[in-house]
Formats: sequence, structure tokens, C-alpha cells
Amino acid sequence: METEPKALTILKKSGDLSVAIPPRLIANAHPAAAFVWDEFFGGMIRNRHTREAYLRAVRQFLAWVETQEFALDRITPGLVGRYFDQSAGSLPTKKLRLAAIRAFFDALVNRHVVILNPAATVRGERYQAVEGKTPEITPQQARTLLKSIDTSRPVGRRDKAIVATLIYTAGRAGAVASLRLKDFTWDGTQYALRFGEKGGKSRLIPVRYDLQLVLLAYLDSFDWRAEPSDATFFRAVLGRTGHLANRPIRNIDVCRMVKRRLRDAGLPCQFSPHSFRVATATDLLLNGIPLEDVQYLLGHADPRTTRLYDRRQKQVTRNTVERISI
Repeated sequence: METEPKALTILKKSGDLSVAIPPRLIANAHPAAAFVWDEFFGGMIRNRHTREAYLRAVRQFLAWVETQEFALDRITPGLVGRYFDQSAGSLPTKKLRLAAIRAFFDALVNRHVVILNPAATVRGERYQAVEGKTPEITPQQARTLLKSIDTSRPVGRRDKAIVATLIYTAGRAGAVASLRLKDFTWDGTQYALRFGEKGGKSRLIPVRYDLQLVLLAYLDSFDWRAEPSDATFFRAVLGRTGHLANRPIRNIDVCRMVKRRLRDAGLPCQFSPHSFRVATATDLLLNGIPLEDVQYLLGHADPRTTRLYDRRQKQVTRNTVERISI
């Protein structure tokens, strides 16, 4: 009896068959197509979120192509264009789908499964974001939030330390939640935090003095100097006891905590941990810090991404409309 590949057996046990089993259009094409499918989604894309988004986009496109009764090597630019003409979704969603299809067919071309990339010349609808959608928390609101957190218990000291870290390092919630004790470094003159960011990048951010006091007050809630260096930095809480557990806090826990603290402080709950990145970026730019320095702090590869965090233009617009004399 023929046995299934070991890799497929492992994926079945883990419940992840989305990559292991290619669509029918791939399975019925040249044998190299299945290799490209496994190579592209299983090997080339390392970020899990990108893989899931691209996988969903390519599967949806190939399923639609199959209903049009086209073989893989007969897909044309016109067919790709018709797919997007009838495809629902926002402009950013369509842009992501087109990028996924282009990248996958590039891989097929490189492996000589198809001659040309049918999506290479397809134009997407024009979309340009001049300002990010994340709501910006004001400096006064951020200060109010910090002051509102009761630090008489370990959970309060932890929550204040997390919020202060989000503000004064512009770190992402996921990067803050992933911190280990070894990431809190001392060079003889100052403390710093080393963040592992998207794309495998690492950033060392100096800890300003007020943040240092908040972090040390939190760390003194447990014997942190006696712990192994790879122990988690920000810890989960044991139920409703207010005491810290020896396990890491999750990204979603950081988001929920921020929402809860905002509500307790009487502030709008529309804000999220990302709102602090927007506020920090805008505040630095307003104080004359060069864009490239803010770009490095936020860990952006492209300055255009940093400009989406710049809400100075929005503030000018508010000032303008307030002067309407009607």
C-alpha cells in the first residue's frame, strides 16, 4: 500500500493542510507546479500572517479560474483583469490580492511552469493612503492614562510599565509582549530594550530615565535578577489575584489591557496600542526630530510608511476649519 509523505502526515496532525494540499488547478498542471506551490508557501514566505493572506488570495483566484474552465498555463492578463472587475473588497484588499497573485506566478515562471506572468501587466485601481487609519491618542490623554493606573499591586505596575514602553519606545504590541529579560540591557551608563520586529529586524532603543524607573519598579515585583536571561519580561496575571505568573503575556492580552485601562481612565476606547506609535511619531516630528530618525525608531523600512504616522497635517486642517466664521 502506498503511504502518504511524512510531511503531509505531520501537517495533518497539526491541522495545517492549507499549504500541504494544493488546489486542483495546480495538481492537474505540470508536476513542477506542485513543487512551486510547496516552495512558495512552505519555504519562501516566512511571515505567518503574510503567508496566510497570500495563500487565501491565490486559492480564491485559482478557484475562480477553475470555474472559468481555464488551465493554469492558459491564464491571460485579460482573465486576471476580469477577476478583479467582479471581485468584491476594498482597494487595499484588492491591492494585496494582486500582489499575491503576481508573486506566485513569478515563482511559476522561475520554475518554467508557465512562460509569462499573466498578472505582471495588470493595473490595480489607484490607491494612495496619505494618513494612517489608526486613531491618534493625544499627549494629554496618554499622560492621563499613565497617571490613572494604580501601582499598589504587581498587575498595576506591569500595566503601567507596558503602556510607558509603548509610548516611550514606539514599540509594537507584539514586540513588547515578546520581550525577554535579556532584552533589558545595561551598558554601564544606561538601560536599553532590544526589540525583535517584523521581518526579523532587531532594534536597540535606549530607555529614558522616567521609563527606567517604571520598568525597575515593575521588575522589583519579582526576583528578576535571579531568573534565567531568557525568562519572559512582561508576565501574565494569575486570574483575578493581581499577582504575576511565570508565563508571557500575549499580544491580544496587551490590546485588551490597554482597552480596559482606557475605560477605567474615562478615555475613548477607540484607541489601541498602535495609537501610541502614532502619537509618539507625531510628537517627535512636531519637535523637529528628522523624519529618518523617527523612521528608525518605528522600525520602518520605507519613509513613506513613517509619513502615514505623521498627523501634523491633520492638526493644521483642524485649525483651518475652526476659523470658518459662518
